[in-house]
Amino acid sequence: MMASHSSAGIPAAAQILVATRKGTFFVEKTATGWQPRLVGHAGTSVNFVARDPYTGRYWALLGHGHWGAKLSVSDDGGATWADAPAQICFPEGARFIAQDMYEDASSEHGVGWKISTKAATLQKLWVIGFGPGGAVYVGTIPGGLFVSRDGGASFQLNLPLWNHESRGGDLFASEGTGETKWFGTPASEGGDFAPGIHSIVVDPRNPQHLMVAVSTAGVIESLDGGASWHSRNKGMAMDHTPEPEAEWGHDTHFIEQCVGDPDHLWQQNHAGVFYSRDRGASWTLVSQPDAGVHFGFPVAAHDSDGRTAWLVPARGDNQRMALDGGLFVARTRDGGSTWTQLRDGLPQGCVYDVVYRHALAQQGGVVAFGSTTGNLYVSDDGGDHWSTVANNLPPIYSVRLA
Repeated sequence: MMASHSSAGIPAAAQILVATRKGTFFVEKTATGWQPRLVGHAGTSVNFVARDPYTGRYWALLGHGHWGAKLSVSDDGGATWADAPAQICFPEGARFIAQDMYEDASSEHGVGWKISTKAATLQKLWVIGFGPGGAVYVGTIPGGLFVSRDGGASFQLNLPLWNHESRGGDLFASEGTGETKWFGTPASEGGDFAPGIHSIVVDPRNPQHLMVAVSTAGVIESLDGGASWHSRNKGMAMDHTPEPEAEWGHDTHFIEQCVGDPDHLWQQNHAGVFYSRDRGASWTLVSQPDAGVHFGFPVAAHDSDGRTAWLVPARGDNQRMALDGGLFVARTRDGGSTWTQLRDGLPQGCVYDVVYRHALAQQGGVVAFGSTTGNLYVSDDGGDHWSTVANNLPPIYSVRLA
């Protein structure tokens, strides 16, 4: 039973933070169950919403159709929201090398690449992460990591990562190498096909140990607080490319660390589900297609048991919908050796939900996820049984627990 896998010392979530295409919602436990309410940004696209566990401040990453990307904060539990004291902006002269794919019948693989150098213009605020001492990290499209050391009063672009040799070197000073290993993602909001940072992991034992994941490049690690970076892609295989074992170019969809056992990391990847028990030094493919576990976007790790994780599978990249018309969550308790399909309370038949990379979360045995069709589901017992909280929300972009 789930009790034997409970989260030691981790309280069950009392609040679910939901970012949608038309606003920020909080979902709270009441005597009659979980109840959603709109708390801010009505009519505005919200890519991500989270609570800083060190300060209690709430952050929302907005994508205004007319006004562009903005950071919004609340210091009163979501009762009121305001523009953050500092906004994200690429410094003057920031450029990146872009690779735009096009159809090429003469090519062995039917595609060609157009290489160009572009000025960096903020297209999307995609994810936010937090560390002690006022550290706030924001990942963007194009692939920038912006860092604040003063609780968000100011942000700076992390230049060692922006100027990394894997993406062509320092383009502030020269034209660089003219070659990049960072490819694009279609997740930008009407902008270029540019790479983006969608995952930020701060090691709870050592805040100088950082990991980010990039669509499309892979997992990248820093051991010195962002002063230097190196790839962490050993064991991954891009079976959809001519060079499956290449160091760079991996289409990582999302990574998450077990906060209570931080050597354990989980990854949902375009090429399958990967698991690491050595802090990302190596990854093992733990997909089980016969159990419906292979393609998908989100993954959630247990609070204290590094071998336990949840994901919501999808049919495939070309058919982004639930498998076989029925919705289920897959859970492993043995590091991916076996997977269990959890369906009790979830709709079965004529279901076409797909769950984005940030829209699944777990804390203290509460598991929640939301879909692009505006459905929100919650389990209070680690996924054994599910309740439908809402069916008519706007498309859901992120679900976090607090």
